[in-house]
Amino acid sequence: MAELTADTVPIRIHRRGMPRWTMAWPALAWWTVFFIVPLLWIVVYSFGSRPGAEAPGPVALETLSFDNYRQALSEIFFRVFQITMRTAGLGTILCALFGFPVAYAIAMHVPARWRSILVFLLIVPYWTSFLLRTFAWRIILAPQGTLSDVLQALGILSRPLLILDSNAAVQLGIVYNYLPVMILPIYVALERIDTSLIRASMDLGAGPLRTFLQVTLPLAMPGLLGGLVLTFILAAGDYVVPTILGGTKGLMVGNLIATQILASQNLPLGSAMAVMLIGLLAGVLILAGFVLFVLQRLLKLARGAPL
Repeated sequence: MAELTADTVPIRIHRRGMPRWTMAWPALAWWTVFFIVPLLWIVVYSFGSRPGAEAPGPVALETLSFDNYRQALSEIFFRVFQITMRTAGLGTILCALFGFPVAYAIAMHVPARWRSILVFLLIVPYWTSFLLRTFAWRIILAPQGTLSDVLQALGILSRPLLILDSNAAVQLGIVYNYLPVMILPIYVALERIDTSLIRASMDLGAGPLRTFLQVTLPLAMPGLLGGLVLTFILAAGDYVVPTILGGTKGLMVGNLIATQILASQNLPLGSAMAVMLIGLLAGVLILAGFVLFVLQRLLKLARGAPL
């Protein structure tokens, strides 16, 4: 009879009574301390009031009320919110249009030994300060800058480039800064696709376009949706790019909140605007998710597939 040893018998250790999420407690603790708790403090501050000149602390919490929300519910806030949604939405769409082909080319048409190098080059700009990278565009887009001189020398422009301090410059800055955020999730989803499924589709008579629409794109949809959500949220809450590249014409909700907190020293009103921004963004994402769900159901009905 053969002797049973640790090499021949797999050892299984059962830890009864420990939930599966136990190993995730460091991440949960970090998320709670540095996200949930500060967010709850912002919510509490939004119900406070602006203290007097000699009062201690940034917010007076003796009497809680909805006055800050009533003051924030102004025409100016919703007008700026519309501008923010338009700028962030267009920037997200542009990032998707430019980012998907890049991610597809890297995942599907680049040899495996070069993929990690290209992905590394994508994240290299993030080694530099976000503020410095955005300020660099002021030099590039300046009316007397190199880009303006080159375009005039080529005859493309007859006068200096006048894009700086405009909404177009803000849009350009958002696409530049958040394009890698769109590319990386899409690349991860595409890189995990089993290429045998694509070859099987081609062998069964489907052309390249039909294979892409019915095989590749549905399998890459989780990465695409993740990139859309991440890019949209980051772009909607950004205030560095509008401040540096947009000037007075690049006002977004992030600038409005920063003005109330930093310039006006009105932390309660700024907190109320921040909470409203979070709520409105959540509403927009829920509505977008519902629309995508309905479209998916309609596509299944059109194809004759069971729901």
